Amino acid sequence: MCGIVGYIGKSNAAPILLEALKRLEYRGYDSAGMVTFDGSFYVKKDSGKIAEIDKKLNFASMPGKIGLAHTRWATHGEPSQRNAHPHIDSNGIVAVVHNGIIENYLELKDFLLERDFKFRSDTDTEVIPNLISFYLKKGNPLEESVKKAVKRLEGSYALGILSSTEPDKLIGVRKESPLIVGVGKNGMFLASDIPALLPFTRRVVVIEDGEMVVLNESGFRITEIAADRTIVRKPFLVR
Repeated sequence: MCGIVGYIGKSNAAPILLEALKRLEYRGYDSAGMVTFDGSFYVKKDSGKIAEIDKKLNFASMPGKIGLAHTRWATHGEPSQRNAHPHIDSNGIVAVVHNGIIENYLELKDFLLERDFKFRSDTDTEVIPNLISFYLKKGNPLEESVKKAVKRLEGSYALGILSSTEPDKLIGVRKESPLIVGVGKNGMFLASDIPALLPFTRRVVVIEDGEMVVLNESGFRITEIAADRTIVRKPFLVR
């Protein structure tokens, strides 16, 4: 099981993401990484344990008040720096972390290669930021680009998504892999499981299959992707 954490708010994201990510180590992993945004993307990732990678790369030094972090169990592609998440599209405008398996990634990869997208890893995940970028380049706004992209994905996924085109949003999407939202006093959180959020908030919302959640620093909005309708769901308190 991979682990996903995300944060958007008033505080520096990297120290928060690092602490939250450590609380997902129980899920098992062979690599870890983080992306933050502060005018441009900052990415640090490698194979190994979080503490070892952090000692070498110093995650907490990464700037920005929005970001994503990830622990990975290798499925497509060996444990390595190039295969660790997050992955950024070849246009440099979309960053993605992913828990799950994209079953039709080879078909999508061929589609994207024919349109001059480049790939740097052996993962199935890398098709996702490139596919979102494809729709962004066609003039679609970020949320619509994400919807169009995930409708083409076959398999299971929980996704965390950032884009330099709309850097005030953190997006999550779920299909058959767990994903939750945390509502904090100084920001909003995305995570694979509740333990990651307990140091920061106990107000939680569960994202259901087929839903997309859009976070800003003060709130969230859930959409059912297939029906393109807004879902109203209040947080519950974790005791």
